[in-house]
Amino acid sequence: MNILKDSGARERQRMVKEQIEARGIYNERLLEVMRRVPRHLFVPDNYRSEAYQDYPLPIACNQTISQPYMVAYMTQLLHLNGNETVLEVGTGSGYQAAILAEMCHKVISLERYGELADSASNLLGRLKYKNIEVHQADGSQGWPEGAPYQGILVTAAAPAVPLPLLQQMADGGRLVIPVGPRSAQELQLWERQGRDYHHQVMLPVVFVPLRGMLGWNEDTPTAR
Repeated sequence: MNILKDSGARERQRMVKEQIEARGIYNERLLEVMRRVPRHLFVPDNYRSEAYQDYPLPIACNQTISQPYMVAYMTQLLHLNGNETVLEVGTGSGYQAAILAEMCHKVISLERYGELADSASNLLGRLKYKNIEVHQADGSQGWPEGAPYQGILVTAAAPAVPLPLLQQMADGGRLVIPVGPRSAQELQLWERQGRDYHHQVMLPVVFVPLRGMLGWNEDTPTAR
């Protein structure tokens, strides 16, 4: 990939070593991707000095870019080998989509807010990503046109797992999603085996709400 002029390589090396690798992320392909993708380009200008710190940062529309470790952890749970089509629900800044695009064949990313969808799509285009589609859509409904998906990654918290996302999983596919009330959730990993679905709880998390028909409505305050 042709990355724009890079000024954060040293900070990324430190981020991966101290925040990600040291906390048990072992996938070598993923670690190399995290060392390469310029996270500082995906955060607002006034937060660029904090781009490689171990916490989420605010972006437009009261949304966030997840902490680097959480991006890596959720990506590793998908067990990507490079041939998959992955659905991302919640484009946000576009950073998670960029990480996924380096790990799989194609990413379809859904964003409810037009401002974020346009901004992320423009930046990902400048970074020469050819295997990412960004659509402004209700992510809780998924994107049937691209199904089935070998991986689905949701970057906002749902009150329950939206049924369309389960239905759009490929046989053998994996879904990673935060589920629970607004103040605190659990990160769940779902796997499909034929008509059967199995899930396990991975760890406690706090994400912004998933807005949409099968998420939280627009009157629900964001988590703080």
